[in-house]
Amino acid sequence: MSKKVNLRPLGDRIVVEPLAEHERGKETKSGIFIPETAEKERAEKGVVVSVGPGKVTDEGKLIPMNLKVGDKVLFTKYGPDEIKIDDRDYFILSESNVLGVITE
Repeated sequence: MSKKVNLRPLGDRIVVEPLAEHERGKETKSGIFIPETAEKERAEKGVVVSVGPGKVTDEGKLIPMNLKVGDKVLFTKYGPDEIKIDDRDYFILSESNVLGVITE
């Protein structure tokens, strides 16, 4: 699933790899998977693969990140920027665009 990404985000940004379709819950009750292209919606869940150092306040103080590599997160649909590295899709978004951490 997640592999090391050679990209270190700046500030309070993170790099997220979207979860695979079956991990995002795109299965109907009857067991049929709905392809992502049928919905034409972005993923809203993913795994954090890289984390920036944190946000710097106006006073120059660093506020460390609450997220860490490996966290499964739920984020706002239109907050992230899409990028492609080595033919894999990723999102870059601010920590403030993360709605929560998914716990199992």
